Amino acid sequence: MALFESYERRIDKINAVLNSYGIASLEEAEKITKDAGLNVYDMVKGIQPICFENACWAYIVDAAIAIKKDCRRAADAAAAIGEGLQSFCIPGSVADTRQVGLGHGNLGKMLLEEDTECFAFLAGHESFAAAEGAIGIAEKANKVRQKPLRVILNGLGKDAAQIISRINGFTFVETEYDPYTNTVKEVYRKSYSEGLRAKVNCYGANDVCEGVAIMHKEGVDVSITGNSTNPTRFQHPVAGTYKKECIEQGKKYFSVASGGGTGRTLHPDNMAAGPASYGMTDTMGRMHSDAQFAGSSSVPAHVEMMGLIGAGNNPMVGMTVAVAVSIEEAAKAGKF
Repeated sequence: MALFESYERRIDKINAVLNSYGIASLEEAEKITKDAGLNVYDMVKGIQPICFENACWAYIVDAAIAIKKDCRRAADAAAAIGEGLQSFCIPGSVADTRQVGLGHGNLGKMLLEEDTECFAFLAGHESFAAAEGAIGIAEKANKVRQKPLRVILNGLGKDAAQIISRINGFTFVETEYDPYTNTVKEVYRKSYSEGLRAKVNCYGANDVCEGVAIMHKEGVDVSITGNSTNPTRFQHPVAGTYKKECIEQGKKYFSVASGGGTGRTLHPDNMAAGPASYGMTDTMGRMHSDAQFAGSSSVPAHVEMMGLIGAGNNPMVGMTVAVAVSIEEAAKAGKF
């Protein structure tokens, strides 16, 4: 039985990259990570339990490459992780042509660098994928940063935001939008835990205008859009509008579009888009994004269909950060 999904279509490319770093095989890559005291497989499964086997093996390869490159900083390890993820992209696929693997590595690197102060998951608040990603980041990134990274969720619906906060132990922040000044004020705040998760602020907006105002309130530097529900109604318009306003203010803002892609054209939001256009989510993502991922923010099978690995884009951000941080910790402990 194959070690992971679509093994035959991937292995030649993976081996070529491994060999370029003096690693003979997947088994040797796994040994390198275990010798450094890392259990990458369980770390990845712990972030998104429904991820595919190929996601776990991809991050084993990623970690081995980072160790071979002697990456002693988490930010550098994240960039190396991107090389490994790219090696898993099926040749000729959407993920391959967009270089989504490298994009994931670069996003992880940005989240671990000090000049990124606030990262937002622009979510539909429909799935727990944003939460899975946020938890992975909140629990790991600040172990290696001087200044803590603030992580927020910003999505459509205040009731949904409160439910997500309560289930995941985040802090629910209720805002009130003032259309006269185009700003929001905080009217209620409740933390649903006392640990690291409580540091994640979770906002619910009533519309796009409030969503943009929340971005300004938190001074978001980097965001990723979710794509499962409300993408054309909330996430992409918020990211695009905030992008324009940041440019006007001379503020740096890096926007990641979670992906869209084939299979999303039957979404009720996108029905008019037609199959040739990759769906409206994809089109809007191309208009505002600095980097575009491929496939669902949450559903492993959909990201797999795009030729990357079987893990949602949002949890994958958490995986990249978690593995990168564990590599820095192993380096500090003298494990490699």
